[in-house]
Amino acid sequence: MDLHSGLPFWIVKNELFNYYNPLSKNHKTEVAVIGSGITGALVAHELCKAGIKCSVFDKRTIATGSTAASSAQLQYEIDVPLCKMKKKVGEEAAAKAYHASLQSIKDIEKVLKEANADAGFQNLSSLWLASFKKDIKLLEREFEIRQKHGLPVEFLDDKKLKTQHKLNYPAALKNKEAAMMDTYSAATKLLKFHLDKKELELYSHTEIVKWKEVKNGYELETQEGKKIQCKYVVIATGFEAGQFLPKNPMKLISTYVLVSYPVAEKELWPERSLIWETNSPYVYMRTTSDNRIMIGGEDEDFRDPVRRDSLLREKIQKLEKKFSKIYPEIPFTTDMAWCGTFSSTEDGLPYIGTWPGKDRMFFALGYGGNGITFSMIAAQIIANKLSGKKDERTEIFKFER
Repeated sequence: MDLHSGLPFWIVKNELFNYYNPLSKNHKTEVAVIGSGITGALVAHELCKAGIKCSVFDKRTIATGSTAASSAQLQYEIDVPLCKMKKKVGEEAAAKAYHASLQSIKDIEKVLKEANADAGFQNLSSLWLASFKKDIKLLEREFEIRQKHGLPVEFLDDKKLKTQHKLNYPAALKNKEAAMMDTYSAATKLLKFHLDKKELELYSHTEIVKWKEVKNGYELETQEGKKIQCKYVVIATGFEAGQFLPKNPMKLISTYVLVSYPVAEKELWPERSLIWETNSPYVYMRTTSDNRIMIGGEDEDFRDPVRRDSLLREKIQKLEKKFSKIYPEIPFTTDMAWCGTFSSTEDGLPYIGTWPGKDRMFFALGYGGNGITFSMIAAQIIANKLSGKKDERTEIFKFER
């Protein structure tokens, strides 16, 4: 199934990673990573750094699945607010998940520097807007619990929000620990870094259609009948991981994204903050390195790609109107638009680790609005596990939580 349609900005902005290397013979490796998007690339990076031999397989052109459609906003906030998440998983686990997400932003920046990967990483502030006056109470509760657990946060009332950010909203929570980047560029450059060092084998247009447990590992089979022997498998295929799971633990969502023509830098909003809101589904906004504006949202429950794609024109109009309401003085003309599919979970947390009873198949499923930060966490947890290192985050993100 196509994970996105329309014209994602990142594939236009970047030179396509023109890499065509289908698996042509039987193969043996220690770890087989299925999926070459940002999750698979981060997993491969951490494994290579740990000295663990791995190979990455993807049925598509490299990194052209969900990664190409990402808006690439890096925020420690999770789709489920901390004050609500504590009721789902317990306050201690919820706070640890938020702190792990915060740390992962710094870790992503570090990884990109390690790999000499210029992916447009930029630290920014983040604003979570109260869509309505009634949402001020939610922000107040969230502000209190974040302060309690030492998370960076500032409460802005309507006057401060207007003065500092030119926004006419009842209130907002602000922090200065967010970032943005080019996820497609990050994924392809991480993979190329390890390819060039001959630490990694990468196979595109290679679909895994069968798998079975064997003594001390797994045997995978491609659509062309080639066999892959490995000790461990890492599933980094996003919501398409469902075929590898005994049951489906996620909900599929369609989201829509627009990118404007470039505007004069002086016309952009203060601090170029990442912006999102309390409304559900929420609108999210960022800028790009060439002074374009990216706005996304208008999420729908996913039914099928045809319905998802048929709504694109309608969603463009709605998102354009929403942007003009937020910043009426900033010109916005849509240049590119696309829709994509992602997964979410009830508690807002990803699934990382093995399915109970399947100790050699790992899942790195960064579901939710901040899948990239979750992908970084997953890569570290899996590399630590295979290196024999204890990682307390395992308990927070496991399937049987």
